[in-house]
Amino acid sequence: MEKLLPRFLEYATIDTQSDPYSKTTPSTEKQWALAKKLVMELHQIGMQEVSIDENAYIMATLPSNLDKKVPVIGFISHMDTSPDFSGKNVKPQLIKNYDGKDIVLNKKKNIVLSPDYFEDLLQYQGQTLITTDGSTLLGADDKAGIAEIITAMEHLVNHPEIKHGEIRVAFTPDEEIGRGAHKFDVKKFGADWAYTMDGSQVGELEFENFNAARATITIKGKSVHPGYAKGKMVNAVGIANEFLSLLPPREVPEHTQDREGFFHVHKIKGEIEHAEIELIVRDHDLVHFEARKQLLQDIQRKISKKHGDCIVLDIEDQYRNMREKVEPVFHIVEIAKEAMESLGIEPIIKPIRGGTDGSQLSFMGLPCPNIFAGGHNFHGKYEYIPLESMEKAVMVIVKICALTAEQIK
Repeated sequence: MEKLLPRFLEYATIDTQSDPYSKTTPSTEKQWALAKKLVMELHQIGMQEVSIDENAYIMATLPSNLDKKVPVIGFISHMDTSPDFSGKNVKPQLIKNYDGKDIVLNKKKNIVLSPDYFEDLLQYQGQTLITTDGSTLLGADDKAGIAEIITAMEHLVNHPEIKHGEIRVAFTPDEEIGRGAHKFDVKKFGADWAYTMDGSQVGELEFENFNAARATITIKGKSVHPGYAKGKMVNAVGIANEFLSLLPPREVPEHTQDREGFFHVHKIKGEIEHAEIELIVRDHDLVHFEARKQLLQDIQRKISKKHGDCIVLDIEDQYRNMREKVEPVFHIVEIAKEAMESLGIEPIIKPIRGGTDGSQLSFMGLPCPNIFAGGHNFHGKYEYIPLESMEKAVMVIVKICALTAEQIK
């Protein structure tokens, strides 16, 4: 475990922010810096069949040390960080023996990580916290998962008395922009099932996620002198506002929780002759999800009928709820649950209000529940992770490997 912290800190300082507008894989050239380092490190700890393809997908094998055949299992994390907040010049800060009080991340900018607002902090009194300096995200999503997987594999290499079957690991680019599994070679990976190490607080175990789509609404207007505009001007900004006013006002991220779906407008720009809205659609229930997409189409038709052919709606499905693919092989969730319980960790089984590589991989033939990596407040300057949570994640990985071997007679 002594290498876990320096390993994570080194990964965190490498800028791997992905770009949703790029057409390449990986979407940013800078993801290669971490990818090449991970390949080298996998070789160094004794992994075999280490490979990296032209799209920066990394795979490696820890061979079985058993004399019987057991399922091949995998562990997966992603290299990129969110485009929502800067990942450049990350300067992690260590808060040892956290006292439960406010943490000043950046004195000059008066940026404070406070338990008055982030109540989860109080769970970690006495522990070592890793935080940002208030100017970037941290990147625990999902560099913590990578550090945990590599540390667990190194532990198994150094402790051959722990019996396990063949273990496969993979690190992917571009998960944060929904493309982490798009070019993942499931057949090459060769696992019977896998786990993404991409959850949040200790104990999280997830096999249900949102159905997801993105939508772009493009509006074409017509500019006329406002003094003589009656019956002639078509104001694209006004029509954009009209479109948004027809969405359910409470069905947004800031007013929903648990299995409640939402519409989330994350970008809008415009002027009289052109306006554009970008939003995402999320719902755990497939029927409700389809109804949300239908509502967007109904609004488009209503506005077109009123204002003429001035609005174009483009909807693209992103990923599906993996529950339907995991439930038929639910023993893979039970193994992870047993691993946690045997280590004194209370499993927190709940739906993901988001998606992981595992959701797409499950529909590609690789059932893939999600396990905690330990971080909090992802995608922003208040992100932090307790070192002890990372250590527990390493222990869970090792225990899953051992339990899978033990349960096959």
